[in-house]
Amino acid sequence: MTAIEFNNISKQYRLGLVSTRTLSHDLNRWWAMNIRGKEDPYLKIGDTNDRSTKGESDYVWALRDIDFKVEQGDVLGIIGKNGAGKSTLLKILSKVTTPTTGTIKARGRIASLLEVGTGFHPEMTGRENIYMNGAIMGMTKAEISRKLDEIVDFSGCERYLDTPVKRYSSGMTVRLGFAIAAHLEPEILVVDEVLAVGDAEFQKKAIGKMQDVSKGEGRTVLFVSHNMGSIKMLCNKGVVLKNGLVDYNGNIESAVDNYLKDNEFKVGLLLDSIKYHSNILEINEFTINQRNENTHHLTSENLNLEIKIEGKLNIASRLELEAQLYDANNILLASYCLGHLKGQYKMNKPGTFIIKEKFILPENITKGEFFLDIQLTDPNVTYILSLKNPVKITTEGCLGEGGVSFQYKDRGFVVLR
Repeated sequence: MTAIEFNNISKQYRLGLVSTRTLSHDLNRWWAMNIRGKEDPYLKIGDTNDRSTKGESDYVWALRDIDFKVEQGDVLGIIGKNGAGKSTLLKILSKVTTPTTGTIKARGRIASLLEVGTGFHPEMTGRENIYMNGAIMGMTKAEISRKLDEIVDFSGCERYLDTPVKRYSSGMTVRLGFAIAAHLEPEILVVDEVLAVGDAEFQKKAIGKMQDVSKGEGRTVLFVSHNMGSIKMLCNKGVVLKNGLVDYNGNIESAVDNYLKDNEFKVGLLLDSIKYHSNILEINEFTINQRNENTHHLTSENLNLEIKIEGKLNIASRLELEAQLYDANNILLASYCLGHLKGQYKMNKPGTFIIKEKFILPENITKGEFFLDIQLTDPNVTYILSLKNPVKITTEGCLGEGGVSFQYKDRGFVVLR
């Protein structure tokens, strides 16, 4: 059975300081549509939703001709770059905004968690907001009361249940909001990237709950995230949006592969990729393994990464090298920050400086692609510089029995023996 059907959904916005329609445009529309019997003249114009280019029109299509169906019990992952139209699509589904053209047919109650604080009244307590959200979804007070203890226990906010929501942290707000949306028995659950605000323990609970809702209870889930690991683990179908258009619609593995291939890595020099956050220093040399390049291949015999940064410091400041290692699905695997670990930071005087650090990847790392972000920071104060693009690292991986290397795709980072 089809749970949601998107039919020719398009959404047009007017750009500029005033994003609403002007009187002259309203008159043009009225004259064309009511007097001349023509279609809306502004539906013929508008640029594609490519945020990286300067358009020729004051109108832009945030979404254009979106057509697909979601079957009951499916967990659909909606993925794409920032600005691709993911949140706009879910807002139209949740009736926060209306489409410019097209219709959506949805069967059942929809519970949406689109951003931190969605559906909450800040002056009301957590308890009052639970009852208000349940009433909006058409539930009786008795039905909500039966679910109350379960909601409060899942959210972990029992101590603040009778405190106004305006005093909640963003993490507490998301916890309570998700607990309400997931436990008040909606036929369709819509979650848009807000789980990233929660801590690791809550994210794990939330994904487990969404699996229970879809597989155990046969309900439909629409999930937006930039974490491809969570998308793969939770979803069985995927839709890739690109510049407001459907670029791919199919199984989740192919959808993620389609999305990642579109984000092609640009080979370049490290010095060309430096992004300054302050003007307190100049960089003369930036190398990894004695090379000023952002691509590196490591063999199973040599898993070292030696980073050297040399330059001139204009004022006295602390300088700390920080780095984060990610896999191809953008999942954080490891962080490096030696000064934080020791609790000691070195003050550098004005003049030349040299920073040298050495990372050693695990000896039983699997074969695959990994990405390294590097920053220079004044610890706990500010970023001094970072790289515009991460460093790409490919490894041959450790050798198994018979000299065959373990392949890495989505089954882990190191091999257990």
